Amino acid sequence: MTGVRDLKYRQWFRGADVDGDGVITRQDVRLMGERYIAARGAASGSATAHRLTEGLDAFWASVIEPMDSDGDGKVDLREMTEGFQRALADPARYPQQVGPVADCYFDLIDLDGDNRVDQAEFGEIFGLAGNVSLEDSAAVFEALDQDGSGGLDRAEFHRALAEFFYGDDPDAPATHLFGRIPG
Repeated sequence: MTGVRDLKYRQWFRGADVDGDGVITRQDVRLMGERYIAARGAASGSATAHRLTEGLDAFWASVIEPMDSDGDGKVDLREMTEGFQRALADPARYPQQVGPVADCYFDLIDLDGDNRVDQAEFGEIFGLAGNVSLEDSAAVFEALDQDGSGGLDRAEFHRALAEFFYGDDPDAPATHLFGRIPG
């Protein structure tokens, strides 16, 4: 595990600890999804919202809950960092571990259904729901839009999340996806 990945995971933890009590619970994971659904104005009973809830439940069960080393139903920063070190060690497992939830988020972000996320959509979801400053969000988007098309397609979105969770390069475009990490 590199120091960069540890910093990224800490940043992700801050966003995932929705209620700010210093631990991640199943409720935090669900609230994270609800926060994104609300930011997009999607109906909580919509197909995308339902898929996101199911995907987050699976993400909790397969990735987060196994990190709960003391069995108290809560994952603190130490447990999460150690758990991510174990669970997210192999980028080849991205399609099973992160991919399904990433697809749900992409569908939620792509509100107009054009199969691309433009800068406004990206800024809204990461800025409003993800607690990332609009300036940081714009800078990350620009770096991720490597072809300069003005939008991220599903493949570019997946590459960004894979780089965030599995990558070690402090200068990679996705390093600050969930907020600026200390440099």
